[in-house]
Amino acid sequence: MSYTEEVYERVVAQNPGEPEFHQAVKEVLDSLKVVIDKNEEEYRKLSILERLVEPERIVSFRVPWVDDKGNVQINKGYRVQFNSAIGPYKGGLRFHPSVNQSILKFLGFEQIFKNSLTGLPIGGGKGGSNFDPKGKSDREVMAFCQSFMTELCKYIGADTDVPAGDIGVGGREIGYLFGQYKRIRGLYEGVLTGKGLTYGGSLIRTQATGYGVVYMLNEIMKAHKDSPEGKTAVVTGSGNVAIYAVEKLTQLGGKVVAMNDSNGYIYDPNGINLDVVKDIKEVKRGRIKEYADRVPGSTYTEGKGIWNIKCDIYLPCATQNELDIDGAKTLVANGCKYIVEGANMPTTLEATTYVMENGVLFMPGKAANAGGVATSALEMSQNSMRLSWTAEEVDEKLHNIMKDIFKKVDDAAKRYDMPENYVVGANIAGFEKVVDAMKAQGIV
Repeated sequence: MSYTEEVYERVVAQNPGEPEFHQAVKEVLDSLKVVIDKNEEEYRKLSILERLVEPERIVSFRVPWVDDKGNVQINKGYRVQFNSAIGPYKGGLRFHPSVNQSILKFLGFEQIFKNSLTGLPIGGGKGGSNFDPKGKSDREVMAFCQSFMTELCKYIGADTDVPAGDIGVGGREIGYLFGQYKRIRGLYEGVLTGKGLTYGGSLIRTQATGYGVVYMLNEIMKAHKDSPEGKTAVVTGSGNVAIYAVEKLTQLGGKVVAMNDSNGYIYDPNGINLDVVKDIKEVKRGRIKEYADRVPGSTYTEGKGIWNIKCDIYLPCATQNELDIDGAKTLVANGCKYIVEGANMPTTLEATTYVMENGVLFMPGKAANAGGVATSALEMSQNSMRLSWTAEEVDEKLHNIMKDIFKKVDDAAKRYDMPENYVVGANIAGFEKVVDAMKAQGIV
């Protein structure tokens, strides 16, 4: 049995009931096998893989808060500090009922490689709670955030661990979290990213992940003498990443005809009217089905199946494992040529293998959606220097980072004789920097 297989079996045995974490580890270790086999004796002696798959620290705590009816509610809070070999832990906070330790470990593990690919000095971490902000009043969200940060503040700091937003954690939540951190610690520092522009936030941060996904798509297409101009696209989700992926793709001449949320999907053959989507999602916090009532010619379909809509480009920007093997087969049959992940691990391993074997150019989320964390790191730099860059400066830096990530991924795949296998390329390129830092720092 190979070293990578041994470590994977150990992960499954020692982390029972954590399927998302198992999936993320398997995807990475399968990709790294060609690298590990060449250096197996050294890596075994240093237990590199065992250290890589084990978080440096996991913090779990209860979060008590009082709702608008005066009742005490209890949620679970977590922070997974996975790997700090190349910098402070960096990764989002997710507030969603599905949050558990397995999901946060998978996200934190992915974050190690994603952050490494950016070229910036940030390690991998992730956190969150099973709290659901949907349907809660601003006062209830504030009460929860203040209680959550009262415990979390003991473990984070500008040079230790710098969380950001994720699903369920937007500008409102970051504001409440930052206010409580400052109140308790008495420090006005860049401990959180995604902050408002009046108190240390960065221009373009809101748009960064979605824009970065499309910048990555554009690099892939350029490498294959193609462009988004005139192409039909489907973008899943209707949150921050999806909205700004649609915005940038439309600017580059593509036509996005479908989006969805957890209830169902809309189809607009004339191209999505993003102003309507922004009003529904960012202003009214409504459901995507309202789009069909407001835009003539569009339709709404309840449930899953957005992949049935014919497209050249498919950008999954919602949540993990949203695209399964049936969806993958449909996309291939309908002539889809590009799948670029905006969410974290939105494609199952089976679906990923199928689309790649059938000629689809596939870029994994750890490379494609790194624009968000990259811009968070740029926000950290601005906070440290007590200055703000213009939107144009940040956007240019973001664009250059995504170009650089594509080059690293493409080069790594070619070095190991697997051209266009961007999954392998992303994992190898991310791993190489982290493992060099781990070896340099001794057995820690």
